Formats: sequence, C-alpha cells, structure tokens
Amino acid sequence: SMDKILTASQVIKSPGIPEKSEVIKALREWGTEVFGEIEFAFRHAGKCQIVAITGSNGKTTTTELCYHLLKSAGMNVRKGGNVGNSFARMVLDDIVDKQVKDGSRIFVLEISSFQLDDTLDFKPKIAILLNITPDHLDRYDYSLEKYAASKFRITLNQGRGDKFIYNGFDPVIKSNFEHGIANREANGLKPKDIAIRKSFYKNGCIKIGKDLFDMQASQLKGSHNMFNAACALRASILLGADKERLAESLNTFSTPPHRLEKVAEINGVTWINDSKATNVDAVFYALQSMETPVVWIVGGQDKGNDYEVLKKLVKRKVNTIICMGLDNTKIIEAFKSLNKKMVETKSAEEAVQQASKYAKSGYTVLLSPACASFDLFKNYEDRGNQFKQAVKSLTINH
Repeated sequence: SMDKILTASQVIKSPGIPEKSEVIKALREWGTEVFGEIEFAFRHAGKCQIVAITGSNGKTTTTELCYHLLKSAGMNVRKGGNVGNSFARMVLDDIVDKQVKDGSRIFVLEISSFQLDDTLDFKPKIAILLNITPDHLDRYDYSLEKYAASKFRITLNQGRGDKFIYNGFDPVIKSNFEHGIANREANGLKPKDIAIRKSFYKNGCIKIGKDLFDMQASQLKGSHNMFNAACALRASILLGADKERLAESLNTFSTPPHRLEKVAEINGVTWINDSKATNVDAVFYALQSMETPVVWIVGGQDKGNDYEVLKKLVKRKVNTIICMGLDNTKIIEAFKSLNKKMVETKSAEEAVQQASKYAKSGYTVLLSPACASFDLFKNYEDRGNQFKQAVKSLTINH
C-alpha cells in the first residue's frame, strides 16, 4: 500500500514508471530518495570498471560488440543493463561470490534514456553516446532538448580519468553539447571528451589514432555499424585490450538477432530480419545498407512516426512495400506518391507469402518495421521469430 511505500527511506523504481505518476510525485514531496536499478547496483558494485552505452539507435549492437572484443582479448567482462542480465543481478552474484573487491571486473552496460533518468551518482569509467534522434519523445513532453539532456546524464558525474566517447557529427549531440555538459563543468569535473569524427572510416577500414582495423570480413554491414564498431574499439583500447586480438575478433562477431539478421537465401532472394527497427531512424540505416532491390515489410503500432526522411531511400532502393499491421493508413499515405507496388497484410506469414511473390532472384526481402509490434505480436522478438518461422516454411514448400 501507499502508506508502506512512504515509510521507505529509498525507493527503487522501474524505468517504465514516468515521473508524472502520482506515486512518484508523492514520494518526491515526502523527500524519499527515488532511483533506478542501475543506480542501486552501481552503489553496491565495489571496485570495477563500467562501460556505459546509450543512444537512440545501435546500443545493443555496440554493447554486444564491445563485450565480444573485451572477452576475446581475455578480459574479465560481463554485459547487461537494458540487454541480457540486469546490472543488479550481476552485482548480486559478485557479492555472493565475494568478488566486489576485484578491480579487474568490467561491466559493459546498455542503458536507455529512461534508465538514465533514474540515476543520481552513476559514474561510468567510459561513457558512450552514439546518437540522438526523436524516439520516445512522448515521455519528454515532445521536447528533443529534454530527451537530449536525459542522454547526456551518462557523462554527468564523470571526472578525471574517465572518458566520454561521443558522435562528433550528430547534429543533435553537437547542438546540445554545451548544455549537456554544463552541470559537469559547474562541478569542475574534467573527464576526457573523445569525439568520433566523420573521417573515422575509409576504404573499408576504421581508423583509431594511427591504427587501422579492416572491416571487410566482418559480419557488420552499413555505415552506422562501422560507427558502432569504432566506439566499441575505442573503448576496448582504452581498457588496455591487445590491438591484434581486437582486429581478429572483429571477424568472429555475429550480429545480434533481429538486427539486420540474415535469415535465409532462397532461390536467389535474401531474407533479412530487422524486427528490432522500431523507429524510422533504424529503418533509415537498414535501407541505407541495402545493395540490391528491396521488398520492404513495414508497419505495426505507429509511435508518431514522420516517414518523410525515408522517402528518398525508399524511392531509390525499394521495389515493393508490404504493409504488416492492423492499421496501415499512415504508411500508405506517406509513400503512395512514389507509385510503388503496395500490399496490405495482417500477419507475418501473410507478409512473407506476399513478399515471396514480388521478390525476384537477386532481391532482398527486408523486415524493418519502423513501428512497435504490439498490434499483432507480443514484442519485437516475437515478430522477428514469426517472420523467421514463415521464411523457414517457404523453404519446405518450395
């Protein structure tokens, strides 16, 4: 009951509960300390090094890659946060195993803006800010400035010896930078700010300082993934990973499921599951990385999307649009002027069957929905799995 909650000295809240909720307002008025699980775990983590990764897109891939690079370099590393285990779960395991004094422990954490909102003293050794694009604006009074301030919280408490790696050519990061680090400046904190500049990638290689890392044989594709890899490499080098080992392990990394995941090649058609692309920017990156004509499966629960930014890419790369959602009006309206073939479907199975009709040999069928999945599926994983299942049954029927 509420009375019981008000007797607590500290309350740990789930990132899904907004500040505006009555219970949080009451706790704030009462003067109770309210924070999230990331903050709670940080306070009990003991001696360790934290790599914290945030951004609107690319967090999971960068977290997985950074973990893979450090693990392959023989370091004592685990990953968690918004992906995999909770930070608190990992810290609890260490407390039980009496490991909290072991300073060699590295935690690579994916952290969402909601989780950052609930931090107070959280201070990563290395903070990475990948990009800021209009996602989840409904939680920030539709203000990009508020959303940006939330992302910059990742570096708020960083001091001497800490590093802040950020996207030096992201317009929102650039325009919010001074404001974003103002509190840090006010408190006289001086971590090292490291911008990844636009020139970081040339001729299939990522350049970090004087070192070149060849990406040709890597599973990672697209310029956005080259940038994610540059951030993960920079962090790994800062933590002392061996560069030759890093170069090797770039080629042994396999992309996370539901993120531009190659499902199959059937009769010359490549099928790609990018179900985790739940916003327009993620789809922008996906389409940008396509090198053959695309049959695009799109749709779901719209998050107030503006499809305008996709029009040029869709015109150039997409042959057929397969809508997969309960209500596809917004998508049809957005792209009808391009005169592409458009088909409406209401399930993953139907979408795959329709796509197979229009995809010729040498084409790619790309599930990259730009929307949430809750109209027809449990979540984006369920959507991706149903898509993969439907593609598998094509092979049986062929």
